[in-house]
Amino acid sequence: MKSDIVEAFAQMAKLKSIDRDILESIIKDSFRKMMEKRHGPEANFDVIVNMEKGNIEIFLYKTVVEEVNDPSVEIDVSSAKDRSGEDFEPGDEYVEEIPIDEFGRRLVLNLKQNLNQKIKEIEKEVTFNTYKELLGDIIVGEVYQIKPNSVLLIHNHNEIIFPKSEQIPKERYKKGDTIRAIIKSVEKRPSGPPYVVVSRADDQFLYKLFELEIPEIYDGILEIKSIAREPGERAKIAVYSNDDRIDAVGACVGMKGMRIHSIVRELSNENIDVINFTDDSALFISRSLAPAKLQDIEIDEENKVAKIYADEDQLSLIIGKNGQNVKLASKLTNFQIDVVREKEKEETKQAEEKQE
Repeated sequence: MKSDIVEAFAQMAKLKSIDRDILESIIKDSFRKMMEKRHGPEANFDVIVNMEKGNIEIFLYKTVVEEVNDPSVEIDVSSAKDRSGEDFEPGDEYVEEIPIDEFGRRLVLNLKQNLNQKIKEIEKEVTFNTYKELLGDIIVGEVYQIKPNSVLLIHNHNEIIFPKSEQIPKERYKKGDTIRAIIKSVEKRPSGPPYVVVSRADDQFLYKLFELEIPEIYDGILEIKSIAREPGERAKIAVYSNDDRIDAVGACVGMKGMRIHSIVRELSNENIDVINFTDDSALFISRSLAPAKLQDIEIDEENKVAKIYADEDQLSLIIGKNGQNVKLASKLTNFQIDVVREKEKEETKQAEEKQE
């Protein structure tokens, strides 16, 4: 019976990638509880589990005495001799091997159920810790179920949640598709496996794609300073070179646009503007609104507000489709950008002159 228990759970540990040492400690702990229940909490015993041989041995230790006061830790001379066939004197240590059969089939069945429950708990903990370490990293999952508000992926035999809010809106998925996404969050649940959420719409996904495609970013030669993105539509990314010999934008775009094109393809042809970062706020804002030409910029550093002056023919470029360009530039630079027409500027100037 004992070898069956060890073998059954050794197989389970193998299937569920649980360390055999951890399984051994679970089995020991379970038998300890059974021993304490049967022989008392003060009982002195050892549980030895040999996972290789499939053996479980339990040894109960008692002190030989003339008169027993505590049967959980003491045994009289005659009883010790009757059980072992050896001669003992008071003060000797009596050792008895406890057969697992002594516990009865019901207790052993309970033991197996407890072991199974503990293995499930450990499996949940292992899965949680694994994905916690992968937080912010890209994984590849396979679509196995499509729901109205989410897509369920399989990754390393684990279920991953890909919510609609984290999807690129124009993308459509079907069962069997493989999808690259970042691990956005990992949460424990009262029951069942951890709740793992992935995203392709998060700014961090774009960051990781740049890190994968551009070795200079991975190596720290180039830095990504900020990202602004409307998933599947357009993104702006500010980069900075820590080496004067390397052009940050050129390195990101690559020869004939090879590097940036692979990222664009991954993001379903999302337009990506790569911008040289600078601490000069006016210049940074101007670069973030390119190719629009600006007449002037007034910067309020304290309140993080920038007034942009431009000719009428540049307004559509500055604002962009549905205000997309100016909104992304505002997010990228962390400035509220107010666009003032050149005509309005003149009217304001004339009004100020009249007041003087």
